[in-house]
Amino acid sequence: MNVLAATTDIAIDVLDASATEAAIPALAEILRDCVANGASVGFMDRNTADDYERFWRDVAAGVGCGQIVLFTARHAGGIVGTAQLHLIGKPNQPHRAEIAKVLVHSRARRQGIGEALMRRAELAAREKGRDLLVLDTDENGTARRLYNRLGWTEVGTIPRFALMPDGAACGSTFFYKDLRPA
Repeated sequence: MNVLAATTDIAIDVLDASATEAAIPALAEILRDCVANGASVGFMDRNTADDYERFWRDVAAGVGCGQIVLFTARHAGGIVGTAQLHLIGKPNQPHRAEIAKVLVHSRARRQGIGEALMRRAELAAREKGRDLLVLDTDENGTARRLYNRLGWTEVGTIPRFALMPDGAACGSTFFYKDLRPA
């Protein structure tokens, strides 16, 4: 299903495992760009192109076995953003999913891409029978404003939860969103 961002002609696509494999070069570049611009997304300055590609191959495997739903944002110039919906497979959590790696290339920011990715992920969660979503983000990152604006509930921040790409300590702020009808 294609969803267009409200302020751009960005298409949001859901990739299957083979499309994910084919998109690895573009996805690795987005991840590299985000890390190079200081995003705390699980990688360090010292990580290499091989590390980023290996990460995306693992995501492709998760897509293939139905544990991950992968979204990409693209325009005529190619893929410029991505997000993941991790379906929780625990027997006592069939109602829950996690949003992960909401990434937008620096050349495409401030165009509504992150919001479009999040809205599509929330729709997919509902389609998959998930009505409780969770995520975490860098306590000082710009994504925090996005999640607040989209109606996510901020739970709190754990200090020193992760590291920034340069090795500095970084707190992570946790959010949830209840998708059940009000």
